[in-house]
Amino acid sequence: MTDIAEKLNKAYEEKTISELADAPVSALQGVSENDAKLLEDAFGIRTVRDLGTNKYFRWAQAVANLAD
Repeated sequence: MTDIAEKLNKAYEEKTISELADAPVSALQGVSENDAKLLEDAFGIRTVRDLGTNKYFRWAQAVANLAD
């Protein structure tokens, strides 16, 4: 969990994986409230789970992995 905790804002470092999945994307370090609003407006992404399962992000990750 420490590897994941380093990628979270302090308020979320002690949360369980289930709680993190349902946390707002702003729980991730470097994602501001404004960034979260833009993700919601553009893709309907509200939670970390939404971000991780978004089809466009998955497609982009697959392309990047294949390119490596």
